[in-house]
Amino acid sequence: MARRNRSKTHSTRREFLTTSAALAGGSMVGGYFLSESRAADGPVRSANEEIRFACIGVGGKGQSDSADAGRSGKVVAIADVDSNQLKRGEKAFEGAKQYADYRKMLDENKNSIDAVTVSTPDHSHVVAAAMAMSLGKACFCQKPLTRSIAEARMLGELARSKKVATQMGNQGTAESSLRKTAALIKSGGLGAVKEVHIWTNRPVWPQGGGRPEKAEVPANLDWNLWLGPANERPYGNGYHPFAWRGFWDFGTGALGDMACHTFNMPFMALNLRDPSSVVATSSGHNKETYPKWSIIDFAFPSLGGRAAVKVMWYDGGKLPEQSMFAGFPGEEKEGKPTEFKTASSGVLVIGEKDTLYAPGDYCEKGFTLKSGVKPADGVFIESAGHFVEWVNAIKGGPQAMSNFPDYSGPLTETILLGNLAVWAAESPDQKGKKIEWDPVKMVAKNAPEVESIIRPTYRNGWKVSV
Repeated sequence: MARRNRSKTHSTRREFLTTSAALAGGSMVGGYFLSESRAADGPVRSANEEIRFACIGVGGKGQSDSADAGRSGKVVAIADVDSNQLKRGEKAFEGAKQYADYRKMLDENKNSIDAVTVSTPDHSHVVAAAMAMSLGKACFCQKPLTRSIAEARMLGELARSKKVATQMGNQGTAESSLRKTAALIKSGGLGAVKEVHIWTNRPVWPQGGGRPEKAEVPANLDWNLWLGPANERPYGNGYHPFAWRGFWDFGTGALGDMACHTFNMPFMALNLRDPSSVVATSSGHNKETYPKWSIIDFAFPSLGGRAAVKVMWYDGGKLPEQSMFAGFPGEEKEGKPTEFKTASSGVLVIGEKDTLYAPGDYCEKGFTLKSGVKPADGVFIESAGHFVEWVNAIKGGPQAMSNFPDYSGPLTETILLGNLAVWAAESPDQKGKKIEWDPVKMVAKNAPEVESIIRPTYRNGWKVSV
């Protein structure tokens, strides 16, 4: 996949990101100076060598990510800010060294690990992943790749420079049903695509309110390490272990949580990169938490032979107009068709020749064409398995589909651009400012007020300087 020439002027702005072209001599990440421990072409293990993993976050999604690592090699070190999760990890990974601070874990084990999994709240992804790759380690990072657009760009550039195997945790990318659906659209099976509508049942956590009241920090939680690069604030009930997703300082809301899944198929099919503008309507928010619902309108200019396309995103119970589904058959009961019912999440792709409906987050239920025609299968490559793709890349195989530079970085950039529009849509039920986007300079041309969302700042001890 060809890489566009991008201006470095804005990717190097501000203290929190200073990516050198050479990336030589070492890195300062999260308060640690990291000397090179491996050659710049990354840790390549032979097919017969055991991969040694360090896992950052072993609770929640980290439980399955670390289990995947354990099935694929040996987990030699684990880190988690929650001591209860470390106790569970101790039982799962006998002999693995345990840490509360992943920075210390990576620094002390840099010569005895090959690969790192990152399964933390969104705001800590960039520091953990950058530190791992700066040491020359392969990196698997949960979705979304980062909390901000500039961070996603930086991790992609760093991964390419270090030539390490990378993958984001949007497992649907490896599903044959998703790849098959994308291949049909890419091959022109619907004709030129004019519109795409994507919706989710998220959020399933509280949004649209304020901060929780100050509370005593649980004995099992290191609150300072949980905050990581985020600005200091008192602990409150509701942040850990899950509802952090609804806070601007920690998560990326419903869009960031689920679009890496549900937006994934149309991104693969239509190369939905670098929208020219984005505008949103929401339930309103106080810039502390994301709104209860939002509707986001992305405008994508023509690209690589693909015509300009409009993409609409809906969350918090909002759905496309039901009239768009006219003509799709409902399920059959007792031999008779029932009224069509929209799934709680899915994708509608409107082309000049036909319209495609794919319910679910990963196209896991297949798709239906409005015409009723059964299309010929498009050409696509079957996956060996999502995590397996990354493991094979570590062993010298091709990069995983959802690698940072070519796929998951650009996907994350596209998705998180929607949150710039959500930030500008703080008044209830009113369309916010249309954000005009320059993807090369990575700036909102008409909205300097969203700069802090594009390029967040970090507190001392957690800055990324690579």
